[in-house]
Amino acid sequence: MRDVFPATPLQLNAHLSKRFGADVWLKREDLTPVRSYKLRGALNAMRKRRVSNPDQRIFVCASAGNHAQGVAFMCKHFDVKGVIFMPVTTPQQKIFKTQVFGGDNVEIRLVGDYFDDTLAAAQAYCEEAGAAFLSPFDDEDVIEGQAAVAVEVQDQLGRVPDHIILPVGGGGLSSGVRSYFGDSTRYTFVEPSGGASLAAAVEAGHPVTLNQLDGFVDGAAVARIGERTFARLSDITRDDVIAASEDRICATMMEMLNVEGIVLEPAGALAVDALTDVADQIRGKTVVCVVSGGNFDFERLPEVKERAQRFSGVKKYFILRMPQRPGALRDFLETLGPDDDIARFEYLKKSARNFGSVLIGIETKSPQNFDALFKRIEAAGMTFTDITNDETLGEFVL
Repeated sequence: MRDVFPATPLQLNAHLSKRFGADVWLKREDLTPVRSYKLRGALNAMRKRRVSNPDQRIFVCASAGNHAQGVAFMCKHFDVKGVIFMPVTTPQQKIFKTQVFGGDNVEIRLVGDYFDDTLAAAQAYCEEAGAAFLSPFDDEDVIEGQAAVAVEVQDQLGRVPDHIILPVGGGGLSSGVRSYFGDSTRYTFVEPSGGASLAAAVEAGHPVTLNQLDGFVDGAAVARIGERTFARLSDITRDDVIAASEDRICATMMEMLNVEGIVLEPAGALAVDALTDVADQIRGKTVVCVVSGGNFDFERLPEVKERAQRFSGVKKYFILRMPQRPGALRDFLETLGPDDDIARFEYLKKSARNFGSVLIGIETKSPQNFDALFKRIEAAGMTFTDITNDETLGEFVL
């Protein structure tokens, strides 16, 4: 790998170390040339296939994210052709970056609205063209490539850490690192709550397909963990697996951006986010969080900030029942405290009604300010409904 890119840094983080009373190290996989660890698996799998079959000149993958960029980078490095299948719905930014990494060595084909259609098209092309298919995670060579993260951690730290926190999607990284470290360290595997395929597999004793999938943490939201990857993780316990809520992940992303100046994609924030869940286990220990990627589209920043504020309790939305009379709005405004700021206000006066409904969004500095605000609203004779965490209404009005 050193012929392709340098080892990613292992950095002691003073902020997190102080907060959790531990030596918290970040393995910065967001600093590879393609800003994710996926480059490792693509490198190793492609290298081995070229050794076993020197005439293999076409490599194929199906991906809308980091795996596509890793494959594209390696196609250019090895000077082979890559055909990369992506869903039609892939953001233009990801298409552009994949093309930049691969240059003239890659061809991007946009097929299907959903990934299953994209994957089927990629596999069909492989059979027709005699190409080699590169799986994003469920491949022994890919797993071995991702294990290089553990090799570097041990070299850089000078020993095996007491505890390592690993993000989980399809399981390539987590199974590779665990295969290398074995039982010499304690593990925490963290996956998004909307894509907890490892937890489901541990409970069932075999990989299962989730009925529903929340794609917000797009780098780790996988409906079914790999067969080969789970075979290396099948003896872990349910207590070793944590599901992180998507809103809390957003809060972690904003904290790392504002405090440390580190840009993380949602999947890249998983390991840091899980520190809260294992705080009692890591106190006084040396713990490594694998920061898996930093391919973040800043067009998503307003959504991430919004979800982070709602999770931390400093922003709420509610529907206020307001009298339709002169001065009613002024009466409401007088209930606001000095730190309360109106972020959203939607009202349309309706004829022949005594009351009207107002959609209001309030930002404040402390979650406790809302208790006082709601008491003042009630004292003013107004009623309201808090809809901050109402998912159904939120899809339409927030």
